[in-house]
Amino acid sequence: MTDDVILRLSNIESSYGPVQAIRGVSLEVRKGSIVTVLGANGAGKTTILKTISGIIDPQKGSVWFDGEEIQCRDPDWVVRRGISHVPEGREVFPMLSVRDNLLMGAFTRRDSAGVAADIERMYAYFPILCERAGQEAGQLSGGQQQMLAIARALMSRPRLLLLDEPSLGLSPKLTKEIFAIVRRVNREEGTTMLLVEQNASIALATADFGYVLEVGRVVMEDSCEALLRKDDIREFYLGIKAESARGERRWKKKKQWR
Repeated sequence: MTDDVILRLSNIESSYGPVQAIRGVSLEVRKGSIVTVLGANGAGKTTILKTISGIIDPQKGSVWFDGEEIQCRDPDWVVRRGISHVPEGREVFPMLSVRDNLLMGAFTRRDSAGVAADIERMYAYFPILCERAGQEAGQLSGGQQQMLAIARALMSRPRLLLLDEPSLGLSPKLTKEIFAIVRRVNREEGTTMLLVEQNASIALATADFGYVLEVGRVVMEDSCEALLRKDDIREFYLGIKAESARGERRWKKKKQWR
C-alpha cells in the first residue's frame, strides 16, 4: 500500500447467508479525499461499508486500513483504529438527548476536555444540534437526525468516515445543506470519506473519485470529473440522454469560442 492510500479493498466477497452481495470488489481511498460508490438499490454498496466496519465478515479478500489488515475484526476494534460508520437510516439513540448521543460517539475516548471541545465544534458545524442539545433525539426531524448521526460519528475523531446514503428521505434543500457540511468537514478537518449515495448528481459533485457498482461488481472507476462526462453515467444516473449530452457539450464548446 502506498503512503497516500489509507484504505484498500482487495477482491472482497461478502454474503448474507446463501446470497452473495459483493463479488471480487477492489477499491482504494486516498488520504484526505472523498470517494463515492454509485449503484442501484441492491448493487452491494451498503455491504461494502458493513464489511469495512466489521459488521459483516467477508468470505474472501482483504481489507487494509493504514497499512494493517482489518477484515473480520469486531466493530468496536475498527472504531478504535480510526473508522466511523454513519449507517443508512440514521439510527440515532431516540431516547437519549442530542448531547448524550454525541457523547456516545466519543465512547472510545478518555480526554474529557477534548470531548467537550469537540461537542462545541459539532455545534458549530450543526447549529440546530446546539439549539436542541437537551431534546430527545427521537423528536428531531429526519434531517436533524442525519446531522446528529454524522456529528456523533465525528466525535470519535475518525481518520476515515463511512457515509451510507446521507440524503435518504431528505428534501433537496436539506440534502444540499448536509453535503455542504460534509465538504466543509473534509476541507477543514482533512477527514477522509467513503460515500455511498444513490443521488449520483450530488455524489459526483462532492467526491474526488468514484466507483460504479452493478450486481456486486465494480464495473467502472474514474475521477468524478471524468465520470460526469461519460454518456452511460449521464443517462442512467443523471437522466441525461446521450444525444442530449453530446449536444450540451457542443453548445458549451461553441459558447467558449464566442
